[in-house]
Amino acid sequence: MITHMVLFKVRPDVPQAEIDGIFADLAGLSSRIAGITSFAGGPYASPEGLQRGYTHGFCMTFESAAARDAYLPHPAHEVVKARVARALAGGVAGALAFDFES
Repeated sequence: MITHMVLFKVRPDVPQAEIDGIFADLAGLSSRIAGITSFAGGPYASPEGLQRGYTHGFCMTFESAAARDAYLPHPAHEVVKARVARALAGGVAGALAFDFES
């Protein structure tokens, strides 16, 4: 199984409705792309204060590395990725992705 974690630095001027739409689109990928086994995401919610400017994040799990590798260039993912990038401080530079195998 692969866990795909992504953190976002959402620009402060992005309306909440757009953020909600982005997360709905991300969650909807599991019904459009084979091999996604779970999705959870939302705004930063810890009192630790260690978010280093990241405001939102999500975790998505894949049944295998092959499923993750098929997801990355998938057209449905590319559409959502472009929407996300428009909402981030610095575009794609406002995101951090980290995958691990378990």
